[in-house]
Amino acid sequence: MALYAISDLHLALGGDKPMDIFGDRWLKHDENIKKNWIDIIKQEDTVLIAGDISWSIDIEAGKIDLDWIHELPGKKILIRGNHDYWWNSITKLNTMYSNMHFIQNNHFAYEDYAVCGTRGWISPFSDAFTESDEKIYGRELIRLRLSLDSAIANGFEKFIVMLHYPPTNDKFEESGFVDILREYKVEKVIYGHLHGNFQSRVPERSEDGIEYLLTSCDFLDFCPLLINTNKKK
Repeated sequence: MALYAISDLHLALGGDKPMDIFGDRWLKHDENIKKNWIDIIKQEDTVLIAGDISWSIDIEAGKIDLDWIHELPGKKILIRGNHDYWWNSITKLNTMYSNMHFIQNNHFAYEDYAVCGTRGWISPFSDAFTESDEKIYGRELIRLRLSLDSAIANGFEKFIVMLHYPPTNDKFEESGFVDILREYKVEKVIYGHLHGNFQSRVPERSEDGIEYLLTSCDFLDFCPLLINTNKKK
C-alpha cells in the first residue's frame, strides 16, 4: 500500500489543448504518464494529485479526463488547481467514482495519516498580488484550516497536506499557509503549479522539519513520485 504523488496532469482528452507548446517533452505527455503510472502503481496503492488535472471548462467535458484517471490503478486523492474550472459541487464529485476522492474542507485517510489540503493561492508578498487576490487568499487559508480540523475531529494526529500553489513566492517569503502548516505540525507538503524553471521551488526540508515535495509532472519526468512516510516495515 505505497503512497505516490503527481500533479499538473493538464489533460485535454476531449478537446484540443496541445501541451507541446511548452516544449517537446510535453508531446503525448498523457501517454507517458499512463505508461509510467501502470508500470509502478498497484491497485492497493494511493496517488495524491495536487491540482491542474484537466483543461476542461465544465464537468461534462472534464468527465472524459476524470474517467481516464479513474481507469488507472490505485486510489486517487485530488485537490483543485487554478486551471480546474470544471470542479463543481464537492458532494457531487465525491459520489462519481469509488476510487477517486476530492478534497475541499474535508480529508481522507492514508493508513494513520490524514491527507488534507486546498488549492492555495499566490503569495501576498508577490508583485502580482492584487486586492482581488486578497479575498481568494483569505478563503483558501480558511479552507486549509477546515480540512485539517476535520481530520483532528476524526482523531488524526499525523498530516500530509496537498497545495496546488507553493506556499512561498520566488523570493522564498512565506505566506500564511506556512504558519498553518507549522501550527498543525504537518509532516509533508505536496505541491505543484511550477513548470519549466523550477528555481523557485521550496527547499525540500525546512528548519521546522516540514518536507516540501514539488510534484509537477514535468519536474518528475511524468512519473509519479514515491512518498516515504517513514512507516516501519
